[in-house]
Amino acid sequence: MKDNTPTPSGRLDPRQNPAASPALDPAEDTDEPAFDWMKPAPAARAAEEEGAAGPAAAQPESRADRKAAEAAAAEGAGSNRTEAGGDAAAGQDAATDRKTEFRQPSPAGSSSMGTHYSEPLPTSALQVRPPQEEVERRNAEREQAARAKPVLPRFLQVLLAIFYPVILLVLAVRAVTSPLFLWVEYHRPGFPGDGYGFNADDRMTYGSYAVDYLSNWSGPRYLGELVNRSGEKLFKDGEVSHMADVKLVFLSAFGAGALLILISIIAIIYLRRRTPGGVRRGLFAGSIVTLVLIIGLGTLAALGWQQFFTEFHRIFFAAGSWTFALEDTLIRLFPGQFWIDAGLVIAALVLITAVVTLILTWPTRRRRGLAPARKGRKGKDVDGDAEGSDVKDDAGTDEAPRTGNVRPVNL
Repeated sequence: MKDNTPTPSGRLDPRQNPAASPALDPAEDTDEPAFDWMKPAPAARAAEEEGAAGPAAAQPESRADRKAAEAAAAEGAGSNRTEAGGDAAAGQDAATDRKTEFRQPSPAGSSSMGTHYSEPLPTSALQVRPPQEEVERRNAEREQAARAKPVLPRFLQVLLAIFYPVILLVLAVRAVTSPLFLWVEYHRPGFPGDGYGFNADDRMTYGSYAVDYLSNWSGPRYLGELVNRSGEKLFKDGEVSHMADVKLVFLSAFGAGALLILISIIAIIYLRRRTPGGVRRGLFAGSIVTLVLIIGLGTLAALGWQQFFTEFHRIFFAAGSWTFALEDTLIRLFPGQFWIDAGLVIAALVLITAVVTLILTWPTRRRRGLAPARKGRKGKDVDGDAEGSDVKDDAGTDEAPRTGNVRPVNL
């Protein structure tokens, strides 16, 4: 057999120049494997040699010999299977031993190179329960944190309750110090006339100057340079000085009211975003405080108006700076009945606003976010563990029920 395969490019052909590359001569090749691991085992080699000797040498000559050989071969196959099963069981036990040895950590101080160390799992620490005292302490801290309520929302609610009556009073005073109230007073039936010659038109004209002076930024000349029809000064120096004091008090009150309104608006915005129902609770408390104050002041004024009016002026003005004669312009424009009517209008405005606020912020079940109470056949409320009943926490405050479609109303 000849090899006619063409020689690749770049390689010498041994057939053309065998002396140049004797290592490529195939004549010297043998059947011996190039590596030891390719050589067959001795037992396999012996079996191959026996097989090569020919089957005729191992073939029994007679039929009886063949039967005996077949029986011996069957017994040999059974023994081989038994040995193979034992070897498999032994191998499985050895594998189990190796796994156990791998899982078991090496003893302390061991320096054996064949032992293996298995690190505990990361979640093994979760199976360790802390002491009972630690568990109780953690539970107590959780309950305390759940019961604790933020301080800022409560503080803002208190501020809203305190500012509300002051804001209402300032707004009512501002409504009275207006030309509209003057016109209503001077033209209403029963209002006392001027005994020194002022008619309703004169009072409206001169009174508007006095009221406008209280809310503008003009100086005392605004009133000091006014003259009547005869060319005389309309207001005396004492009257102009008192009106300057009144203006200072009014501007301070209006400025404080504006500042309180700004703070209240900020508090309302914060409470609406952070505390559901906080605005409603603050206004509800403020309306109660307003009603208490207005009823108390109204009672004092009704028992002795003249004493109430005098004490009020003593608080804000120096003694002797606010008393005038009957023929002075301030008394002719603003007689005693004017101040009584102004006090009644202020009290009525504040009282009506407080009552309306109290009604709108009354803590009904719907505003508190609770389900409506069910009634029995006799019209009695059904309490207990019924669905939708009130739920209270440990602090005693009402909470929204866990069932139902009623949502809390944020005011």
